Amino acid sequence: MMRTKIEQALKLILMKKMIQPEIGIVLGSGLGVLAEEVENKAVIPFMEIPYFVSSTVEGHEGVLVLGTLAGKDVVIMRGRLHYYEGYSIEEITFPIQVMKAMGVTKLFLTNASGAINNGYQPGDLILIKDHINFMGINPLRAEKGEPLNFLNLTGVYSPELRKLAKTEAEKLHVNLQEGIYAAVTGPTYETPAEIKMFKKIGADIIGMSTVPEAIIARALGLEILGLACVTNQAAGIGKIKHSHRTTLEIAQKVSFNLNKLIKALLRKI
Repeated sequence: MMRTKIEQALKLILMKKMIQPEIGIVLGSGLGVLAEEVENKAVIPFMEIPYFVSSTVEGHEGVLVLGTLAGKDVVIMRGRLHYYEGYSIEEITFPIQVMKAMGVTKLFLTNASGAINNGYQPGDLILIKDHINFMGINPLRAEKGEPLNFLNLTGVYSPELRKLAKTEAEKLHVNLQEGIYAAVTGPTYETPAEIKMFKKIGADIIGMSTVPEAIIARALGLEILGLACVTNQAAGIGKIKHSHRTTLEIAQKVSFNLNKLIKALLRKI
């Protein structure tokens, strides 16, 4: 059944643009401007693709962009899907499975995050080195009667891609820090007490995405790079009140360095 769904989605996509991309990119909240730089592109709304669902969140346009960026064929999700939108974990991760079927071998995941680490400030760019899944969901959960996949997630964020990202960031004079990402379901922001807990268990940043896609991508054998843009300090740490509007505004400012780094990486891969 899943194979049939993937084949139908792929058929529609390839009707719009014949392409076999090696790189897939997911652009998080307010980070979609990179997709505007894609050349010879085709833009397909999620709602036109079989078994894709529409993004309902401001700052997530909900389109698939196919074309060439920094000399590489790419497929970009301009906007992502979230569990808090009411979608199933299968619907959230289905686009990653389609990317794999298209030929993608490397996946760049970006997001907007809140800073738990006191050394991080809004506007910082963080390289994700590991994650804590506090969403209470997992895309590899089996249906009754199906075989289980006990997947090893050690090194889920490619050490090779992380090393390359640090090298290229240094060349570009982009301040790239490294940290652990905690994922929660949302859509509420965390309480100060929750943030204290996450800090004690080792989280540096927190958000409401990325982990489901990383898990399914690892299961599919993709190399994964995670990049988080700090848009606010977490509850109880900063003085600014949290709002989605502030998240989008800061993300758009950070996106300049993020986009520079992604294009540099594409040229080296």
